[in-house]
Amino acid sequence: MVCVAGFGFGHGDKTALSGRERAVGVQEGGKDGTTVVAVMDVRRSGERYRGGDPVAGIESLHAFSFGPHYDPDNLRFGAVIACNEERLAPGAGFDEHPHSHTEIVTWVVEGVLTHRDSTGHASVVRPGDVQRLSSAGGVRHVERNDADVPLVFVQMWLAPLEPGGEPAYEVVHGIADSTPYAVPQAGAMLHVRRLGKGERTAVPDAAYAYVHVVRGEVHLGGAELGSGDAARITDAKDMEAVGLTEAELLVWELAG
Repeated sequence: MVCVAGFGFGHGDKTALSGRERAVGVQEGGKDGTTVVAVMDVRRSGERYRGGDPVAGIESLHAFSFGPHYDPDNLRFGAVIACNEERLAPGAGFDEHPHSHTEIVTWVVEGVLTHRDSTGHASVVRPGDVQRLSSAGGVRHVERNDADVPLVFVQMWLAPLEPGGEPAYEVVHGIADSTPYAVPQAGAMLHVRRLGKGERTAVPDAAYAYVHVVRGEVHLGGAELGSGDAARITDAKDMEAVGLTEAELLVWELAG
């Protein structure tokens, strides 16, 4: 059991973790007799780097160092190298552009995403679908909002364990709650959780766990997290998230 120092704040106290909002818990008696320290680093939605092209109807919010927003202290967490919130107005989109050596996983929050790529795949991705593009040795793709309503999606980039290979693409339509989605190329597993108020879900025990709140509010490790907030947990052990409202979470279980 994790004995937590600094994790006991009230559910409604968003200011309980100040500064970078790190909370540290101590796990006594590791397998080798050593003490294991779990660290949770909370990153608020308002801290994200703002990008995109507002004139073209594109708003981007970057959780990690990205493009001109270079931050050498915020390059990655485990395999995760990007977690972008994208908002596209009707008719807006990203014209054909390249990717390589990256596992790209997309979760649509609202609206419909149109995808086309240079390997011949064409699809539409809706809320509840998990889309993965393994760019491998190189691929080009287009992402657009061809609908008449706004599109919001979260796109996460993961570094592969080995570079190169052949591009691959898939969409899992309507993934069920708690069904894990494996990205073995990056040593990662995605857990989608939809919570009701008061419902609980375990954070996987892992070398690294990345928790992104898609919507709603949750209590996690002594902090209240709202929509767009994220927690980066090192040496996660016996932790859980509790819905303060109805909530939707993307939880990455990442190898060391």
